[in-house]
Amino acid sequence: MTDGATSAEVQIMAVRYRTLMMDNSRWDGFELRPSDIVISTPPKSGTTWTQMLCSLLIFDGPDFPAPLDEVSPWLDQTLRPFDEMRALYAAQGHRRFIKTHTPLDGLPLRDDVTYVVVGRDPRDVMISMEHHVANMDLDSLPPRPEVSDDPAERFRTFVGGSDVGAGAVNLSGVMHHLDAAWQRRHRPNVVFCHYADLSADLPGEIVRLGTALDIEVTRDEATTFAAEATLERMRDRAEDVLPNAGTIWKDDRAFFRAGGFGEWRARADEEALAEYDRKVETITAPDLATWAHLGRLASGIDPATHGLQASWATT
Repeated sequence: MTDGATSAEVQIMAVRYRTLMMDNSRWDGFELRPSDIVISTPPKSGTTWTQMLCSLLIFDGPDFPAPLDEVSPWLDQTLRPFDEMRALYAAQGHRRFIKTHTPLDGLPLRDDVTYVVVGRDPRDVMISMEHHVANMDLDSLPPRPEVSDDPAERFRTFVGGSDVGAGAVNLSGVMHHLDAAWQRRHRPNVVFCHYADLSADLPGEIVRLGTALDIEVTRDEATTFAAEATLERMRDRAEDVLPNAGTIWKDDRAFFRAGGFGEWRARADEEALAEYDRKVETITAPDLATWAHLGRLASGIDPATHGLQASWATT
């Protein structure tokens, strides 16, 4: 426990997540502060986009005190020494917003910290990750498993994968991450955003996020912020907002690829899509499945008001 928190305020993490690039044991030695914001997302679900929105809200505009990767570095990424990461966050006097790809069941949970979880259609996550990996300078990173040259086979592998470790980019991993938050959706400090909602009404979602973070923002201000948070604008200032800018990417600007919807349809035949649907039904509650694929605006499912009440101790 940190900052004098009592046992009632903190749930000790129960699940350990460790991969080649991340280790959530780093949270064991990290001092959370009241009012911290933890952005917990499956990879390629709008992480940097959400960090950008939090930064615009906290700093009241696009002028940040440092590049986004220094203001909000990925805490449990092992490419950077933990002491360096901890020092960066400890030196910050503003309200902090902390990036992680660890699900909520692997994080210390406090009532005075806000947890922002972002969803995206898992099939679009798969496509985005393929482009993401293609843009990586893999010689500078730990070895990664080889993947098939056949797009249809890659889709089947995505559906069939059973690894639910943090950052696991397969159907099970993405849905596990979202479900760990879904089980805690009744909590007022667990906030859900969705890539489709951000795409459909960015100013409205900025107002909604600001309200959840107790940051007052008008629709006009949100519209101004939204212009700074388009993919085109973030691409133009990639050196300021890109994670690991100038290091592991073949092309920094290509990181901000225009994330489309439904490109996966060209990868899968009817049999593969039927298997996908069967897997979703097996591993995911129906309301979560609908929200994960459509978002709040299109589905009408609002995680903040949908579902049974529970407590930290029973989730």
